[in-house]
Amino acid sequence: MEDVKKRKIEEASGNGEEILTYSEDHLRSLLDPLAKPQLVDLLAKLGSQYPSIAEEIKGVASADPVHRKLFVRGLAWNTSSDTLRAAFSEHGEIEEGAVIYDKASGKSRGYGFITFKYMESTQHALRAPSKLIDGRLAVCNLACEGLSGTSATLDLTQRKLYIGGLSPNVTSEMLLHFFGRHGDIEEGSVAYDKDTNESRGFGFVTYRTVEAARKAIDDPQKTLGGRNIIVKLADSHKGRTVQAQLPPAMVPMALPLAAGYPQPGKAHAGATPVGYGYPQTVAAYPDSSYPSPPTAPYQAQSQIPYPYYIGKQ
Repeated sequence: MEDVKKRKIEEASGNGEEILTYSEDHLRSLLDPLAKPQLVDLLAKLGSQYPSIAEEIKGVASADPVHRKLFVRGLAWNTSSDTLRAAFSEHGEIEEGAVIYDKASGKSRGYGFITFKYMESTQHALRAPSKLIDGRLAVCNLACEGLSGTSATLDLTQRKLYIGGLSPNVTSEMLLHFFGRHGDIEEGSVAYDKDTNESRGFGFVTYRTVEAARKAIDDPQKTLGGRNIIVKLADSHKGRTVQAQLPPAMVPMALPLAAGYPQPGKAHAGATPVGYGYPQTVAAYPDSSYPSPPTAPYQAQSQIPYPYYIGKQ
């Protein structure tokens, strides 16, 4: 028993109380049956009382970069890695940060990654996941979660709006300011051309709630930049675009073929392929439909005698 559990009696410096010191194995046996919420409460309480324990918790939590790496999407095409790091530096010390570029064209792909030195900096950045960078509202989430880490992806189709008919002078800031009156915006920007960086005449706005998106659709005042704009769910606009590009007549259809269909390099077995409509077998015409013209009896013609010429001897 003494090998498993060590107990030391020490004199407390002030009041002479006895302090029991347990071995690590014995403490593990006490902690093992506890549930996760109980362990979290216990460590939080100890960390708040003892700074050394708080530093230990901080070091263990930040050891794995999975808990410190953010995926940032919705970046402007001209946003550089330095600009991206500067935008997130307010949350804490950054260990690594970069915009991802296309290898072939050398242009930004519209997203990047930020890795903080400490996990608490990542948590601080996630409290406000939307951030205005170079005129576009970028959104971040844990990189290990990917796109599925965004808030409430199940109702995203009811929160994301397509904004059409925009004036070339309307910027992303103007778009966000105009639609921000209906509720908090999670993501939004004017769509710009990658080559010219000019507005393409439309944009997208994603609200945090479905109610805010409905208010924006039902709002009768839809004039921005001196033009009447189109506001509707982005999912419905996407569906119409796909139907216009792929009409029913253009959908390829496979024709059923019989096993006897000739293959390259193989002899045809002789069975007529099913579903192969060319060429078709034409039935013979009946004799009664087109009678043959009467023919005269054949008469042998006599041979024409040729005179013999006898040369002079």
